[in-house]
Amino acid sequence: MDAPLTFAAADSPARDPARVFPSPADFPDSPLSRALRQPVLLGLFLPIQAGGWSSSTLPRSTTWTFEYNKALTLTAESLGFDLIFGLSQWLPKGGYGEVLNGQALDSFMTLAALTSVTSRIMLISTVHVLYGPWHPLHLAKFGATLDHISGGRWGMNVVTGHRAVEHEMFGWSRIEHDRRYELATELLEAMQSLWTETENYSYAGQASWRLNEAFVTPKPLYGRPILVNATGSAAGIAFAGQHSDIVFVTSPAGTTFDHAVRSLPAHTARVKQAAIDVGRRVRTLLNPMVICRDTEREAWAYHDAIVDHVDRSSPAAFGRFDSDAQAWKGQEDRGTTAARAVGGNIRLIGSPEQIVDQFIALRAAGVDGLQLSFYDFAPDLAHFGDRVLPLMKQAGLRL
Repeated sequence: MDAPLTFAAADSPARDPARVFPSPADFPDSPLSRALRQPVLLGLFLPIQAGGWSSSTLPRSTTWTFEYNKALTLTAESLGFDLIFGLSQWLPKGGYGEVLNGQALDSFMTLAALTSVTSRIMLISTVHVLYGPWHPLHLAKFGATLDHISGGRWGMNVVTGHRAVEHEMFGWSRIEHDRRYELATELLEAMQSLWTETENYSYAGQASWRLNEAFVTPKPLYGRPILVNATGSAAGIAFAGQHSDIVFVTSPAGTTFDHAVRSLPAHTARVKQAAIDVGRRVRTLLNPMVICRDTEREAWAYHDAIVDHVDRSSPAAFGRFDSDAQAWKGQEDRGTTAARAVGGNIRLIGSPEQIVDQFIALRAAGVDGLQLSFYDFAPDLAHFGDRVLPLMKQAGLRL
């Protein structure tokens, strides 16, 4: 299988690597700016894929269906959450095993649909921008349309794809890691030009698409939609510094809280410096799996029950898919039974008071936002709203 067709065109416009496009954060009345006034951004990572993040058979309500995720979104909005997020994966039959079996809604379509049933919360769709391949004119028009439907609340998590099997499903071999960011940069800069140019726009670069006298209306309400990416590599961090408003980070050292708080300060500082270097500012977002009960003992009992019901088929299933992602390199405990059964970038376990103490420590480590996951999403989110959120406000983490 070959990589998608590319070309170098003599008529390509000179690319200005120092060009900085407007961000919705530059507009004081944008939904993003309003959310950024919170001491800590608060989000929910919707389980639009079977099993959410947790490879465990312990009974729960969590399901990938649209109605379940719509209800979660409306609950999160009523609790004052700032944003919701949806994962995107392209997996062959069977996915990662019995629980994480690949059954999933499309993130782009799901979050787009949720724009019409919400009024305040920001909605971030994950899009693999190099698969298909997408054309920047499509994405610019779709994005501007959703920006208007949502009142500036929609955004895109820009993903280049790290699993070989996903690229192969679209008919080519996986594109080399740093090359993916070069192609994504071209696409993103073309989209942003279409969102901001007041005249027709043409472009021909290294990618397999061209623009000839292209134009997009309506223009986004606040410069452009919200842009997010998840990364841990040098190329990805540079990409984020140039383009993203929010950067999804992982703990470089592991999924336990103690590992995370030791490794995150240097990592978050590096991510933020990449934006400062080009005259911008980004915020970091972390995905913790929150296991909370009224007492520490009850929380650990819940955790242990999840681990005791781990999907035994998942190790072999995960091993089927070759990945060149760099964000997880060095994580000491990622492959353990507990990490696999519970999921999340890091695991936070304890009473409401202990969870808030861990949030405070993560904020001190340079984490600007928390994109929460739960095991049993509906009841666990309700418990979080009742018992944890008031403590976050008392601690100054939320207004």
